[in-house]
Amino acid sequence: MADADGIRLVDLDEDGVDRAFRADVLKGLSQGQKAIPARWFYDERGSQLFEDITQVEEYYPTRAETAILRSQGEAFARLIGPGRAVVEFGSGSSVKTPLLLSAIDPAAYVPLDISGDFLRAAAADLAARFPQVPVYPVEADFTKPVALPGAVGNLPKLGFFPGSTIGNMVPRTAVDLLRNMRATLGDGSLLLIGMDLIKDRAVLEAAYDDAAGVTAAFNLNLLTRINRELGGTIPVDAFRHEARWVDLYARIEMHLVAARDVSFEVAGRPFAMTAGETIHTENSHKFDARSSNMMLLAGHWTPVERWTDEAERFSLVLARAAIARSAP
Repeated sequence: MADADGIRLVDLDEDGVDRAFRADVLKGLSQGQKAIPARWFYDERGSQLFEDITQVEEYYPTRAETAILRSQGEAFARLIGPGRAVVEFGSGSSVKTPLLLSAIDPAAYVPLDISGDFLRAAAADLAARFPQVPVYPVEADFTKPVALPGAVGNLPKLGFFPGSTIGNMVPRTAVDLLRNMRATLGDGSLLLIGMDLIKDRAVLEAAYDDAAGVTAAFNLNLLTRINRELGGTIPVDAFRHEARWVDLYARIEMHLVAARDVSFEVAGRPFAMTAGETIHTENSHKFDARSSNMMLLAGHWTPVERWTDEAERFSLVLARAAIARSAP
């Protein structure tokens, strides 16, 4: 059973443009180091390209995380229990979700995503596979607290945040997100979160710069989206994709590098870049057990259990909403 249209919680102007998208792009292109938040990758084309990325040989996180979900169903059932509303943050195509839903017997499923058309199509597909589970899609920016559908208001919640998307954010933003998730899900909630692990540099860089060029197309599609939705004149062919490991921050950075001097407009405002200048489009931080625990604790979540795949490339962590306290 599904609410086909779901709830839309995005702020569009009279032309149907997401005001937050325009504000982030204009602000980001005005900085010394130009940067655009990674969440804006995910228009319909970007969402599909990301699903394609998960299938390329070099991109190990999806295979590793799926292996954990397949092998730990009994542990999930024991520690999570039945009857929770599963709230998936940034659900995308929800391809991993059936493995979790099959293991824990949920009372409802609430996918949250900023890509509305992709969200509703994926929710409908999932509802057809699990007709006994009510599905309530919500189109929203999940980085902020989200008002969940009233139908799940009194149910205990399990947040599901797979894919190590938490690694796309710098630490202060990641902590803010975890605290907003805590506010969205409420007291007594649980969170099952994917966190990619630190490993060999060559493996990491290849995962974000595959030989087939799918990740490059994903990165460049952001410029295409800006041109389409914000009246941009960016010469997309003047940019190339680059992925680099930055050991100081334990992260992969993705950049769009200007191959030549360029001038363009976005939303009527002029911009210029010199050859070699970049637009920083994504971070993907990697963790070890201590750093992931510290991140969760700072975000008001207490780690309960941790699982890795056999090769110890990726981890899934179950955490419990921490009780607020005023003293150590």
